[in-house]
Amino acid sequence: MYQQRVPTGNLRYLDPLNEYRQRLERWQIEHARNELLNRRLGNARLISGLLLVTVAAVSLGAGRISPWWLLVPVIALIVLVVIHDRVDRDLRRAARGVTYYERALARLQNKWIGAGNQGERFRDANHVFADDLDLFGRGSLFELLSTARTRMGERVLAGWLLTPGEPSEVAARQESVKELRRGVDLREEIALMGEDLRAALDDRRLGAWGTEPAVNFFPGARWVALLLAIAAVASLVTTLLDLTNLVPFLFVVLAEFIFMMATNKGTNQVAENIDTPAQELRLIALLLERLEREPFSSPGLAGLRGKLLVDGTPATRQIRRMVTLVDRLDWARNLFFRLPAAALVWMPQFAMAIERWRIRYGPQVAGWVAAIGEFEAMSSLACFAYEHPDAVFAELADTSERDTSFKSFYDAAGLTHPLIPAAEAIANDVKLGGDIRLWIISGSNMSGKSTLLRAVGLSVVLAWAGAPVTAARLRLSRLRLGASMRTSDSVTDHRSRFYAEISRLKDVVDLARSGQPLLFLLDELLSGTNSHDRRLGAQALLLGLVQRDAIGLATTHDLALAEIAEQLTGRAINVHFEDHLEGGEIRFDYHLRPGVVARGNALELMRAVGLDV
Repeated sequence: MYQQRVPTGNLRYLDPLNEYRQRLERWQIEHARNELLNRRLGNARLISGLLLVTVAAVSLGAGRISPWWLLVPVIALIVLVVIHDRVDRDLRRAARGVTYYERALARLQNKWIGAGNQGERFRDANHVFADDLDLFGRGSLFELLSTARTRMGERVLAGWLLTPGEPSEVAARQESVKELRRGVDLREEIALMGEDLRAALDDRRLGAWGTEPAVNFFPGARWVALLLAIAAVASLVTTLLDLTNLVPFLFVVLAEFIFMMATNKGTNQVAENIDTPAQELRLIALLLERLEREPFSSPGLAGLRGKLLVDGTPATRQIRRMVTLVDRLDWARNLFFRLPAAALVWMPQFAMAIERWRIRYGPQVAGWVAAIGEFEAMSSLACFAYEHPDAVFAELADTSERDTSFKSFYDAAGLTHPLIPAAEAIANDVKLGGDIRLWIISGSNMSGKSTLLRAVGLSVVLAWAGAPVTAARLRLSRLRLGASMRTSDSVTDHRSRFYAEISRLKDVVDLARSGQPLLFLLDELLSGTNSHDRRLGAQALLLGLVQRDAIGLATTHDLALAEIAEQLTGRAINVHFEDHLEGGEIRFDYHLRPGVVARGNALELMRAVGLDV
């Protein structure tokens, strides 16, 4: 029923903090060295330029020395330009290395908020749990996780966080993440490829280009073009050798003119549409080539690399062929090559060759980019796993959602919130399933109730995405999440806070009614109405969810709601958080305890901020 657990708790050989510091120091030294060399080479180029002007004046102007002396500064300048370009590339690479490890250290030192990709384009205020659990936005789980360099990678990662995968798929993903976990060198190499990859690659546009309808050239056009080019060369050679007059060559040129008029529309269409896809293919080839070299062993990664084969050969080989064809096509735009290109029917020939490549391999381009996106998403999870060496992979129940005889369950030991630094996080145990379907959590303000709900929700999100979770142990079934924790009113939508809350609660109930295994997380249930209606409404709502085999947690300030557990004897329990006064200040320990909280802290907090109560 359960997958065998692979213990990955305290991996002593993983020391991300020291590893990142050492690598950052190495790149900082490399950057400083290249920066100094870059300045010196710039000065040397300036001196060489001045020397060239001086030698030219002395040799060509005054005639005091031989003009051959000009070769010395010219050669020196050429050599310096070549070396300077190489040093400049190394300098930019070192700068990317420094930036990458500064950001990596920021994640470990809890200075990452606002510095990463926040995934705002994936936010949906109507989603049944995304905003409640801080999946996207500033300081979100996505910002902490995502190291993807393409839109596709970001989209795949977001999809994994929003929707639980199938058990077999997630199990394979876990194995892939475990293999990639130690791949610091691989992640570094990909990070050093530059920002062009993120800025220029539009995977959807590239995939659409690969499947566009074929550009029409008349049947046999490629062979006609080849024969015309051969005829043009042959007739020109015989003319130059005085074997024939110019008439045959002129007839060939006339035929070529007619041919190019017939193919002009198709040639222009290919030439106008190829520049951006060619540049994007150059960029993804960088990633594909690196992935093709990696000796992956886990089934998921090996299968991913298998998607990058075309007729048994690497995709990069075909991409390089396409890039070569585009480069050759561009030759015809060169001022000095235009006449020979016209005589050789150059542009139509290469336009047709590019179109043949697109028809043959274009439909596979989307698959190549999808493979990159999937790898980037797994790499993001692996980076999180590496930077959280005490995190564990969940034990996932392998059962179908349609198996109505199966009881949903969630069993976590030592659970913490993944967005809270490990040194500050307080661990708690949470167990739902079997007879116990509901926990009612009471406690004073700021005691940790909402944080616990989010920790539970995020652990489910991470587990069914294939990532490790910040816990000592986690066993769970495949669960859909439904949350009502962060509802607000809306003037434009004419909704009160209470109406927004009950609308979200309906979404949660609809999930339970659909028969899907549900874990619900309800914070301050029905707080927007009077205590009488709140008690009756909350009791009916929670009873209905439990009767539909859902499991979940509900927090409350209203101690009357804690009595609901008595109405669900044997199926619900009360737990609570406490606080205490110490030196006139309120202290929290954030440890979960059984039973109902005995006191509140609202008056103390009001006095603490200066209210006269």
